[in-house]
Amino acid sequence: GPDAAVTPGRFVCSLLFSVGMMLATVVFGLAVLLLIAVPLRWRIRFVRLYAIFNLWSLEKLCGVKYRIEGREHIPSGTAIVFCKHQSTWETLLLQKVFPPLVWVLKRELMWLPFFGWGLALLRPIAIDRGAGRKAVEQVVQQGTARLRSGLWVVIFPEGTRVAPGTKGRYRAGGAMLAEHSGYPVVPVAHNAGEFWPRHGFLKRPGTVRVVIGPPIESAGRGAEAILADAEAWIEGTMHRISGVPYQN
Repeated sequence: GPDAAVTPGRFVCSLLFSVGMMLATVVFGLAVLLLIAVPLRWRIRFVRLYAIFNLWSLEKLCGVKYRIEGREHIPSGTAIVFCKHQSTWETLLLQKVFPPLVWVLKRELMWLPFFGWGLALLRPIAIDRGAGRKAVEQVVQQGTARLRSGLWVVIFPEGTRVAPGTKGRYRAGGAMLAEHSGYPVVPVAHNAGEFWPRHGFLKRPGTVRVVIGPPIESAGRGAEAILADAEAWIEGTMHRISGVPYQN
C-alpha cells in the first residue's frame, strides 16, 4: 500500500530525483528568461522539455510510471482542462500530453526564485485566492482571451492539492470561464498522490493511472451544470481508479 517500506534505497532515489528537479528548475528558469523575445507558444513548448525530463527521471530513479486512458477524448480545438489535484506530478504530465497550455494558479507561486520567473513568462492566470469575486472575474476575462488565442487553460477546480481518497470543494471559477467563453471542458482524473504525496518527499514506485474524459459541452449551459457534470465524472472515475479507499 501507500506505506511501502522506507528503505535507504528509496530515500536516496527520492533525494537524487529532487536534486535533479531543482537543478532543472534553475536551468529552465534562467533559459526562459533568455527566450523573453520569442513567441509565447515557443516558450511553452520549450518548458515542456522540463516536464518531459522530470517525468523521465522520476521513472528511472523512483520507478513511478504512468498509464493514460482516453487520449482519444482530447478534442482538436482549444479547450479547458479540469484536473484532479493530488500532487506536483500532474503539473508535469498535463504539459506533456496536452497542446500548449496556461495555468490558473495562486500568484504566490510567481514569487519563487527561478521557478516563478520562468512561470511568469508563460503568461499564467495568477490570482489572489483571497480576492473572491475579483479573482473569478480575472479567470473569466484572462482565460477567455487565452482560449481565443488558441491556448488551452488548465484549472484545478478543488483549488488546492487533496490527499488520496478525499475530495475538496469544487469551486465555480473554471465553470464560469466555460459558461462565459463557450469552450468545452476536458475532465482528467488520476491517482498520482499515491506515488508522489502532496507533502511527502519519498516517492513510491508504481503506475499512476490517468483517465481523460469525454469533453463536457459548455455552450449555452450554466456554470452550475457544467461544474456538476465535471465533478460527477472526475469523482466517479476517482472511485474506480483510486488505490486508497474513498472517505465519503
